[in-house]
Amino acid sequence: MERRGGRRQDSGDSVSELREWRPAIYRKCTDVLWLLLFCLFWAGLMFISGYAVVVGAAERLVLGYDSFGNICGRKNTPVEGANLSGLDMTNKKYVFFLNSCSLEIQGPKISSLSLCVSSCPQQQLNSLEDLQSFARNNGSFLCVYNLNVSSYTVNPKAAQLCPTLPVPPSKSFPLFNRCVPQNPECYSKYASVLISLVNEMDVFHRILSGILAGRDTVIGLSVLALAFSLILVLAFRFIQTLFIHTLIALVVFGLLFVSGVLWWLYYDYRNDPSTELETEKENVKFLLGYAIFSTIITVALLSLIFVLRKRLPFSVQLFRVVGKIIGRIPFLLFQPLWTFLILIVFWVFWVAILLSLGTAGTAQSTSGGQVEYRALSGICYMAWYHFVGLVWTSEFILACQQMVIAGAVVTCYFNRNKNNPPPHPVLSSISVLFCYHLGTAVKGSFLITILRIPRIILLFLYNILNQKHAYTTTAINGTNFCTSAKDAVCILARNSDKLASISCFGDFLLFLGKVFVVCFTVFGGLMAFNYHRELQAWVVPLLLVGFFAYLMSHSLLSVFEVTADATFLCFAIDMETNDGTAEKPYFVDQELLTFVSQSNKLTEGRNHRNTRPFQDNEDGTELQPMT
Repeated sequence: MERRGGRRQDSGDSVSELREWRPAIYRKCTDVLWLLLFCLFWAGLMFISGYAVVVGAAERLVLGYDSFGNICGRKNTPVEGANLSGLDMTNKKYVFFLNSCSLEIQGPKISSLSLCVSSCPQQQLNSLEDLQSFARNNGSFLCVYNLNVSSYTVNPKAAQLCPTLPVPPSKSFPLFNRCVPQNPECYSKYASVLISLVNEMDVFHRILSGILAGRDTVIGLSVLALAFSLILVLAFRFIQTLFIHTLIALVVFGLLFVSGVLWWLYYDYRNDPSTELETEKENVKFLLGYAIFSTIITVALLSLIFVLRKRLPFSVQLFRVVGKIIGRIPFLLFQPLWTFLILIVFWVFWVAILLSLGTAGTAQSTSGGQVEYRALSGICYMAWYHFVGLVWTSEFILACQQMVIAGAVVTCYFNRNKNNPPPHPVLSSISVLFCYHLGTAVKGSFLITILRIPRIILLFLYNILNQKHAYTTTAINGTNFCTSAKDAVCILARNSDKLASISCFGDFLLFLGKVFVVCFTVFGGLMAFNYHRELQAWVVPLLLVGFFAYLMSHSLLSVFEVTADATFLCFAIDMETNDGTAEKPYFVDQELLTFVSQSNKLTEGRNHRNTRPFQDNEDGTELQPMT
């Protein structure tokens, strides 16, 4: 959008042109190259997804598979050259080793033949007759599939095709569905080999096995985070002083309690003499990192809460003003729902592809008719590309929501007749976004993605590129992301004395709401995952749960955050652009002007500005809805 009637202001030897802020009626597409780049990135992501689906098999990590390439507990497809592959193992869910008492590792696999069986032998089997009786009574066949049960005692090759006698009693292991021998001597040898095998797995595959094993818990905790977020949205909409004190008390309790539990779990794991598996050692390292990080965050937030404690009454009035604005656009409260549904669909898709990537390999038959899975090269690089896709796409979805909310608020703010708001402001804002500014959302989300990792080092640059203000400026002027960010920074810097404290404490209170959701979701995860320690890298799924909980709460609570930020940016523009005269009256209503004046103790010269009801006139400055 071209500048209209720019004003010039002398500053020393330089002359700078100030933008005349006027909501755009006629727009043009912004940051088109970035939108094309995002489309190309997603083309690469879809290629990786298709490749992972074709060559991956996530069930192998948890369900287990036999020596002939059959995954236990499901139907299978044949492998060329392996006659016993492609069998229906729907009712055979457990992996049974024919030589469980003397296992050895040969290369990347266990030397003993393994089969899928419907149940593990609960008692010791001493003869072929016992094997035959067990098969007939329990329907669980412990000999190779092509040996008929009636031939167990008469086939001369039965000794090679059936398990080594005596077969020790065993029971199914809860995670990998293995039949684990209960005889102390056999169990010691079996556990030693299994520990060595799991420790030889790389970290990526151990993490994936932990995610798959705790998938039900991850889903349950995500639903819990959603419930907490919805409760907070309703509470913030009808804010009361008692709720603010209750929220802060719960946040303080949650921070202290989660930090204490993390330190206790770290002490418990570190002093557990049975910690042998690499996954358990990784749990100890991650727990130490979590505990230190949680303690630092707790101390920092408690200090901020103490410093800002006297601003609590002011926060009630702040959210009443924001609630009144949302009351004029009630459909804003439904805006996070479709964002959340899209995020859920994307996250499910992302996790499914990640699991497929982790099991990407080719099945190859050996000379004895058995099957080996050989990992493919380049999977690690694909996984990193996939991870960037998670952060960038999630930020893009949230950016679209923020721009829609900002556009709707701008549409209603720059309207002279407050009693007759523009029709369908949310739909108009969505139309503007998809027709003109998707590229700006892509560019903003990409920059935030880049700055998300080294955020502490580049915090200053992150604040300059604060996407909410840039998106609001784009909604007003129709400019690209960088221009909008620069204009927003300039006008906020000139009005920082009036708006800094308002937006600071409001954002901090909403951030405490997000901390509340994350704290209690992570606490539930600690309690749930701690009951399943064996062979499970559960601290990484716990981090995933915390990430999802934060994004959910951020998505829902951002309605208030973006509404407040967009309103105060519009207020700053209004104060600079208009002077309160009949020719250039303010757009702001009386309640918001009074609130800002009281909260910042504006000078007496500011207080006498025109506060009469705004006239319903048309001077071409209103933001016209898309038709």
